[in-house]
Amino acid sequence: MELADFLKLQSQVLWAAFAVAVAFGFIAQRTHFCTMGAISDIVNMGDWTRMRMWGMAVGVAMLGFYGMGWLGWIDAGKSIYTSGRIIWLSAIVGGALFGFGMVLASGCGSKTLVRIGAGSLKSLVVFFVMGVTAFATLRGVLAVLRVNTVDKVSFEIPAGGAAPMWLAGGLGWDPALAGLVLALVVGGALLVWALLSADFRSFNNVLGGLGIGLVIVAMWWVSGHLGFVSEHPETLDAMYLGSNSGRMESLTFTAPMAYALDWLIFFSDTSKLLTFGVVTVAGVVVGAFVCSLVEGSFRWEGFRSTQDTALHVVGAVCMGAGGVTALGCTVGQGLSGLSTLSLTSVIAVAGIVVGAIAGFRFQMWLLERE
Repeated sequence: MELADFLKLQSQVLWAAFAVAVAFGFIAQRTHFCTMGAISDIVNMGDWTRMRMWGMAVGVAMLGFYGMGWLGWIDAGKSIYTSGRIIWLSAIVGGALFGFGMVLASGCGSKTLVRIGAGSLKSLVVFFVMGVTAFATLRGVLAVLRVNTVDKVSFEIPAGGAAPMWLAGGLGWDPALAGLVLALVVGGALLVWALLSADFRSFNNVLGGLGIGLVIVAMWWVSGHLGFVSEHPETLDAMYLGSNSGRMESLTFTAPMAYALDWLIFFSDTSKLLTFGVVTVAGVVVGAFVCSLVEGSFRWEGFRSTQDTALHVVGAVCMGAGGVTALGCTVGQGLSGLSTLSLTSVIAVAGIVVGAIAGFRFQMWLLERE
């Protein structure tokens, strides 16, 4: 591949990632897709409808990811979630911190971006605080704390960190076939569970589950197929274009908020290049903005009180630190990660749920005090 062709492909990959992120923002705004909201509905009302939407999205993403792996379109073992080093304590602590923070901040990272697009100035503040904290946890003072504490606690799985790798190793199967079989069983079960409920089977709910799941699949395709270059024209190394991690990626939003702020602040520095993270953050905001205009729901929103401000700032700090520590948020670990059947993702999601429940209990305690 010539250098000019390489640069052209890199631009195409970033535009494709932006378009997919716009679709995510539009669908999330249109259907009120929200992990925190799904957990809240269960805890406060016993309503599983939005959780079924979330489960359907995971099932679709799982089927799409391993279906593409079986077809040879992507190498499922090259994702950022399939490392054999399981940092279980980081996943639990970071996940719980993120889950607690998203309750205080009125939504996770993706919901924050969606709400910015719909006119929330509160969420704009959350974005900046969360992004700065995430950067500090990636490379700053909190990174030193993270690396020297929770990240040191781990164990190794020689076969790899995703369930299909264990099945392939144990039965001697081809990894692509093992992935497809497990995706059909687990992902198919999630789809059936979601659709079994008559209350769930509305246009918006199916659009949310199916649409968000397909968006995750599309991003895996953009990163792992369209963006894969077997030989860089200068270094001759294989690489995934636009990737911050150097590996195949799908949607995630905590670290990308940090990358987006870094790119904006150091825009004139030619070493700061656009990446998946930056363009997807912008794309979600644009998609939600377009949807809010189309449906007439765009409204400016500010903080109600000093306490409201403080809770959102604290929540943003928790999400920024927790999301980086857990290697992902409710979308990064909860949708993209679970679509790979990663053990670390399962642990992180469990931590997020526990943290969110603690957050709801804390909010109830505040209300009772008042």
